[in-house]
Amino acid sequence: MPASLTTTFTNRILQGAAASLLVLALAGCSTTKDRMTTGSVPKLTKPVEEMDATELRSATDRLGQAYEKNPRDPVTGVNYANLLRMNGRDTQALAVMQQVAIANPADRNVLAAYGKAQAAAGQFQQALDTIGRAQTPDRPDWKLISAQGAILDQMGRASDARQRYRDALDIQPNEPSILSNLGMSYVLTGDLRTAETYLRSAASQPTADSRVRQNLALVVGLQGRFPEAEQIARRELSPQQADANVAYLRGMLSQPNSWQKLAAKDKAPSDTNTN
Repeated sequence: MPASLTTTFTNRILQGAAASLLVLALAGCSTTKDRMTTGSVPKLTKPVEEMDATELRSATDRLGQAYEKNPRDPVTGVNYANLLRMNGRDTQALAVMQQVAIANPADRNVLAAYGKAQAAAGQFQQALDTIGRAQTPDRPDWKLISAQGAILDQMGRASDARQRYRDALDIQPNEPSILSNLGMSYVLTGDLRTAETYLRSAASQPTADSRVRQNLALVVGLQGRFPEAEQIARRELSPQQADANVAYLRGMLSQPNSWQKLAAKDKAPSDTNTN
């Protein structure tokens, strides 16, 4: 769960929620198998989500060498850019995808990856345009629609974002990543009760992954129920991963009156029925 530092703790909470939302949505644009294909691309010893920082750097170096040998190859370029983003090298990932997109201007997967790189680099309007070009009206991709919602949330357009999530749910009902994104959208506007409703629904789905449950832990913790949040955060994770997530939650919630600030905002009228 990434956190962003701003001048007040409440803003840090909201920024962190926004980053978590964007990461989850953009990761949902492709599966692990899609991100790390075989063939000319160096094989990985484990899924990228399970790698530590050293393993990620090593895999990135190996893919970087493959990219240098053939910078026009779409599979290598997309996989390399994804790993760069996972290492926090968003600017470099964007530069890679720009070159790959120039070489493969009609490749839908390349356009989707280019849009993700733009969003990660903060180029939100450009990302919307690029992902829109990757979409096909006759076969709309719910993952791209949900990613558009996450970008709109980053732009402060909550109503438009939530409509995109609901459009995605029309195509893929009960998809946990979409429900989680919708819940996190309400976190960004301080409606924690509505957020928890959507996140509990997301976490209850058989295909929900740990990122969904960590978002639920965040929202439960923000409402002051830290023992329950810690219990959720520790589920299905290794002790080391669980300790890291719990430490993050404790750090976010340790400031005086932090969660009460959002709870007070949560008392404002909900826009559940209007957005």
